[in-house]
Amino acid sequence: MKHLQFSLIWFDSLGAKSTCTLVETPDTKILIDPGAAIMQPSFPASIEKKTYWLEKARKAIKKASKKAEVIIISHYHYDHFTDFNKTIYNGKLVLAKNPNEYINDSQRERAEDFYNNLCKAFGKTELEDLLKEKEEKEYPNPLEELPIAASMDYGDYNARKRELLKKGEKWFQARVKKWNSYQQIPELKFEKCQVKFADSKQFKFGETKIKFTKPLFHGIEFARVGWVISTVISYKNEKVIHTSDLQGPTIEDYAEWIIREDPNILILDGPSTYLIPYMLNLINLKRTIENAVKIIEKTKKLQLIIYDHHLLREPKYTERVRQVYEKAKETGKKVLTAAEYLGRKPVVLSFN
Repeated sequence: MKHLQFSLIWFDSLGAKSTCTLVETPDTKILIDPGAAIMQPSFPASIEKKTYWLEKARKAIKKASKKAEVIIISHYHYDHFTDFNKTIYNGKLVLAKNPNEYINDSQRERAEDFYNNLCKAFGKTELEDLLKEKEEKEYPNPLEELPIAASMDYGDYNARKRELLKKGEKWFQARVKKWNSYQQIPELKFEKCQVKFADSKQFKFGETKIKFTKPLFHGIEFARVGWVISTVISYKNEKVIHTSDLQGPTIEDYAEWIIREDPNILILDGPSTYLIPYMLNLINLKRTIENAVKIIEKTKKLQLIIYDHHLLREPKYTERVRQVYEKAKETGKKVLTAAEYLGRKPVVLSFN
């Protein structure tokens, strides 16, 4: 792309959990998801190596933040946001996932800590002094917005899928009660830091548009880890999508959304194959593969997929998603890990 440039700051293929990306246009510089976390115990490296990579990731993110004017936080997992380093947010406009709804308990707690730290660092006040009264709202069943996924035929798995969806709906209603009980965290505006909640919104900087999705499931329908917002950045006829944690995507309607957007560059987190069969069953793995293949087949402008994050946490990832790489080769589109894009070998393959 000529005007819309991107830099891969840190990803799992480099040794620490992250999807941190810097996007630069003639109008502004945007740092997406400035967080990093240490690799899981099963990752085939010593704790010394894991700690070394995490520190390198944090230094790289801090350095990249100095270039940025806008910081995006897609959700409140520590591999996607940093809590707390004042340098990263100093002088920045923060466009963040709304912490008052479509969120689970742990992420809400992290968000409260994060915004309290922002208040103390930049406003010399406490978040508690700024909280607003709770708001009673009604929320539609999310399945109503996923017609393709809802119509899927899983054969022998259909009965079990219906059972899981019913449990998910019950869990969702419990979440709604929680959201309606929260005191509301407000958007913040201090001299050296401003926060706007980005869900379903669009922001314009000259000819640069930053568009956000509504909250999307972090993986399968009713994934207990919560929701994320995906980011679309465009400048004139150039476009990049950063999916955050859609895990594949697993859900068919999300794949169709990507196809409709038809970006030039897609930064896509792959499925968590390291969790097979405990938290990722083969049916949902099949869905993620089919969705990625469909994206490659049906997009017209797409040139490159950065395929990384969860996928790069175990060495057999290429075998697990073989069809994705085959379809890319067949269509002439590039599918690369962040490490490969940077001319390096994914660290997980160093232990084969």
